[in-house]
Amino acid sequence: MTTLSPENSLSARRSASFILVKRKPPIDKTEWDGFFDENGHLAKSRDFICVNILERGLHPLVRTEAWKFLTGYYSWQSSRDERLTVDSTRRKNYKVLCEMYEKIQPLLENLHQNFIETRNNIVYDIQRLYDKDPLGNVLIDKKRLEKILLLSYVCNTQAEYQQGFHEMVMLFQLMVEHDHETFWLFQFFLQKTEHSCVISIGVGKNLDMLNNLINFLDPLFAEHLKGKGAGAVQSLFPWFCLCFQRAFKSFDDVWRLWEVLLTGKPCRNFQVLVAYSMLQMVREQVLQESMNGDDILLACNNLIDLDADELISAACMVYAELMQNDVPQPLKDFFL
Repeated sequence: MTTLSPENSLSARRSASFILVKRKPPIDKTEWDGFFDENGHLAKSRDFICVNILERGLHPLVRTEAWKFLTGYYSWQSSRDERLTVDSTRRKNYKVLCEMYEKIQPLLENLHQNFIETRNNIVYDIQRLYDKDPLGNVLIDKKRLEKILLLSYVCNTQAEYQQGFHEMVMLFQLMVEHDHETFWLFQFFLQKTEHSCVISIGVGKNLDMLNNLINFLDPLFAEHLKGKGAGAVQSLFPWFCLCFQRAFKSFDDVWRLWEVLLTGKPCRNFQVLVAYSMLQMVREQVLQESMNGDDILLACNNLIDLDADELISAACMVYAELMQNDVPQPLKDFFL
């Protein structure tokens, strides 16, 4: 039987409590400001804040600053003055990168076919992006978005541009005021989530572990997915590439899940438990109708307008269930 450390046991119990207790109001500006002392140092522990974000979420007025801590844009140990310096430095560095890009752009256009192809893909993706709210107001500046994506592509040697990044950066542009904030938050977000959302780094591993999780927790469903439903799970890579962005009913729901993923709570690689919970939503239909792989994928793609809190709660329940069992070593290494 797998032995849980006291820390993991506590995390499992807190995950279960998140399911059973009605969620408290999100952390608002007054409470957030109370987390800091007179010099702007955090008076609460990182773990305390992250657990509260898991269980309660963040008020929109708090989200921008909190995300700078969650992504690593700010150090958790920084003072108010140090954060002002960091902001200034990031602004200057972004300006330097923009100037560098302007200088080397002709060279990239002449010598690197990949650059031209990627730029065309970015432009095409942005053109298709719906950029208005329900009242018809324009939400974003597409030219600024294009510039940030191109700069990110040129500066990032590992996480090359992939379809869907334009939607992710749009959400950062909606969250913050300045382009340098959008750029750096996206870079830090990619670093934090590259093992879940970047195709060339971690998506394949996530799909493999999702299969392992289904085999362990739901053998009957696993048997169907190996047989008539073969290939369905491997086709779910867009869930991870987009961090489930298209499954939710609002931007606030997307931000809510993403900030939980950034906390690392209740466990590592929580995104796989989220994917498992989404698959469970179509499980009965799949088995009753004996769906093949294509039909399963269609049913999964129809999972839209989800509520983030309900999905997080369901995934926490899976984690609590996992912790009550004799967990195979590969799953134990992946989640704990």
